[in-house]
Amino acid sequence: MIRFHNAKILKIDEELNIIDGEVWTDNNKIVYVGEEKKNNEIEFEREINVKQNLIMPGFKNAHTHSPMTFLRSYADDLPLQEWLFKQVFPMEDKLTEEDVYYLSKLAILEYLTSGITSSFDMYFKENAYIQANIDMGYRTVLCGSVSGEESKSYELEENFLKYNNMNPLISYRLGFHAEYTANIELLRAISNLVHKYKAPLSTHNSETKKEVLECIERYGKTPTKLFDELGMYDYGGTNFHCVHVNEEDMQILKEKNISVITNPASNLKLASGIAPIQKMMNLGINIGIGTDGAASNNSLDMFKEMFLVTALQKYIQNDASTCPADKVLQMATINGARAMGLNNCEKIEEGQEADLIIIDLNMPNMQPQNDIIKNIIYSGSKSNVKLTMIAGKILYEDGKFYINQQPEEIYKKANEIIRRMESN
Repeated sequence: MIRFHNAKILKIDEELNIIDGEVWTDNNKIVYVGEEKKNNEIEFEREINVKQNLIMPGFKNAHTHSPMTFLRSYADDLPLQEWLFKQVFPMEDKLTEEDVYYLSKLAILEYLTSGITSSFDMYFKENAYIQANIDMGYRTVLCGSVSGEESKSYELEENFLKYNNMNPLISYRLGFHAEYTANIELLRAISNLVHKYKAPLSTHNSETKKEVLECIERYGKTPTKLFDELGMYDYGGTNFHCVHVNEEDMQILKEKNISVITNPASNLKLASGIAPIQKMMNLGINIGIGTDGAASNNSLDMFKEMFLVTALQKYIQNDASTCPADKVLQMATINGARAMGLNNCEKIEEGQEADLIIIDLNMPNMQPQNDIIKNIIYSGSKSNVKLTMIAGKILYEDGKFYINQQPEEIYKKANEIIRRMESN
């Protein structure tokens, strides 16, 4: 057991509340949250004086493509379609299983420094990606990324059956890349899987205006309406981006219990636009936050995303009260967990998974403590992440990683991978 004492503790639910006290973890679970309660009969493996810093649930990166770290700062300053089809896809064709393994590890290192304790990933070469997460002790939800022809639905079903329940850190959701990379037969086949397994579905949706207009040209309707009419939303799910959704689209998302994951840094950098997050919040749509991949962001930093979510909504609504800090922190934690199906990783609460972080409040950007929540959203940074624990194991603390491998080895491997690709 590990005892965290002399702490501030963030209680997250419909409201946010900070209490003083301590937290105990036993193996992968939180077993006590409350007032100071030293029990001399318990022999703790470690007792950590938190020094009045903040224990809170880890951030949930609810949309990312972890192995894309190899394209960080590689093909920047291009429109999305040109970036994707002329730069990203051709380079991804060169990836090996070993490449995906090490590039995923590189992303996980960055997640840990940002206080991210789980991610909702979409990528291929799933065996390598999943093994990297298991070896690092990192929690992930992976969704299908299939595209192309109807036959790809067999691969999706095989992965859904294979990866669910294989490891406590791993879960898998039905999913596909996007409407514009899938033919109608594949979309119908995926809808059949949704109904066969009564399972939620995840996909990119309405990221760019071009994507939406071309879908209307093909089918006479938006991607959202197409997915709904195909029955793909009948068991809920998660849509990534949703930048160019109209009023009818948003009503569909609300009625079908679709979570929306916003990715403000990536959408800005690719000039895709600003998602109408406040409008969706007003409808009661569950909103989470993701970084997207390092090829389009380029950092995997939840603090940057949180600030952009609120600042951009204030700008487009011309209202500084829009999208307040407490709602944004909920998006980055409990809302993301719910979108990912991680209902046992939502809160600092007895019986929940011990996925927690410590935010260092004893730094200049966190003083004075007029409002700790607002400090985290408006002035916080990765430098404030003091500790990251996943499933009861401390993987990052005071700038050091505890991952059974030197990070320098991972950095070296990542550079070797991109240099090899450039030479081919």
